[in-house]
Amino acid sequence: MINIRSFKPIDTFSVIKLASITLPEQYNPSLFTFFYETYPKGFIIAELNHKIIGFLVGVKIHQKKAKILMLSVNPDFHRQKIGEKLLFQFIKTIINENIKRVELEVRTDNIKAIKFYEKYNFKKVKKIKNFYQNEESAYTMRLII
Repeated sequence: MINIRSFKPIDTFSVIKLASITLPEQYNPSLFTFFYETYPKGFIIAELNHKIIGFLVGVKIHQKKAKILMLSVNPDFHRQKIGEKLLFQFIKTIINENIKRVELEVRTDNIKAIKFYEKYNFKKVKKIKNFYQNEESAYTMRLII
């Protein structure tokens, strides 16, 4: 059974490894610790049999706005609603803090991710050129709760 839970510092290596497999950007390992220390409620793990198979990193920007920075699921577990479970847990967390808006950036060519977020009522609000390290563009997507 898939367990959705809060990140623990002992998870750092597994999360970094999964991020390196699933996300095109390369992140400094200390960034994960920084996100955890900044907003621990927003760092959520999906695990199966004590193995991390997905994670979401979100931060609180201010009293009424949060941002999803990363959402990653091991490709072996795609199409099993793990991303949905992570997203819903994050939304539940921020609703409890009376946050009314969530934003994220997604590559303009990542049709699968765009459709995923649109399914949950995120809307494209702007395009940002040269957003990523490789100068690819991104859409900012927003959900009003």
